[in-house]
Amino acid sequence: MSKVARFHQTGGPEVLQLDELELDTPKADEVLIKINAIGLNRAEVMFRSGQYLETPSLPARLGYEASGIIEQLGANVSHFNIGDKVNVIPAFSMNEYGTYAEKAVIPVQAIVRQPDSLSDQEAAAIWMQYLTAWGALIDIGQLSAGQTLLVPAASSSVGLAAIQIANQVGATPIAITRTAAKKAVLLEQGAKHVIVRESQQIAEQVQLITGGKGADMVFDPVAGPSLGELADVCGQFATIFVYGALSPEPTAFPLFAALEKGLTFRGYTLFEFTRDAERLQQGVEFIQKGLSAGHLKPVIAKTFSLNEIVAAHQYMESNQQLGKIIVTT
Repeated sequence: MSKVARFHQTGGPEVLQLDELELDTPKADEVLIKINAIGLNRAEVMFRSGQYLETPSLPARLGYEASGIIEQLGANVSHFNIGDKVNVIPAFSMNEYGTYAEKAVIPVQAIVRQPDSLSDQEAAAIWMQYLTAWGALIDIGQLSAGQTLLVPAASSSVGLAAIQIANQVGATPIAITRTAAKKAVLLEQGAKHVIVRESQQIAEQVQLITGGKGADMVFDPVAGPSLGELADVCGQFATIFVYGALSPEPTAFPLFAALEKGLTFRGYTLFEFTRDAERLQQGVEFIQKGLSAGHLKPVIAKTFSLNEIVAAHQYMESNQQLGKIIVTT
């Protein structure tokens, strides 16, 4: 038996409950993992509330990330062994698999060996954030030295990952945050500049920082009305990646900025490459090198136990965190 966090109806954090379920036996190309730590993601909050890319099949599991130890191997699994320490990466549907559990069956294409230098909690905090940022900024966007990257919602784990990756390739990350409370820590985490929405004009600050050139790239999880403002501060032929929908308001297309500047708008999720073995391996290698060199360092905001899963989701929805929320088993 295993404790598994599930929801039997969509809604707020309170719909999450721990169910005692009989363990599944891994089928071909699957492994059973004893979970040590789980990384929480905004996508799971949206899935739980019924506002995600796919509709949950109730009662639904959830969870994209974890660190753990392999306990059983399904057929066809030859490059992992029982006892291996591994990490789960987002490369599956939560209607089929989920990591919010003491033990979970996971498809083998969604696991990688845990980096030796990381604790279980750190290892549960790396793959969603760094792969999401790598896929857009490096694999697709080809962000390079001398370019300027604008990062809204910069205190999220993915926002911090984008800042670190920009620094790794020699670009200039500009963080955008709602209040001044997180400005100092964003600078400590590598942002070259921080724009505070409540007291500063984004357009004015980007003009000053870039010498009137505008941003080369935007990495936006918010969308909504602010997309037009972001388009206005872009330079010629800039790319805007939209990888989330945190704003509850409609997103109007900034037509005139797009036409005038030749902007590229790119809807994006990491799933477009995590199921492509070759591209995924490139991302994993980039991240492993960054971790080894010290360019990439996961930031853990707060840790909860699995019994506190409701409180963990409540904390995520409070938007107080800087970095990754971790749940231990």
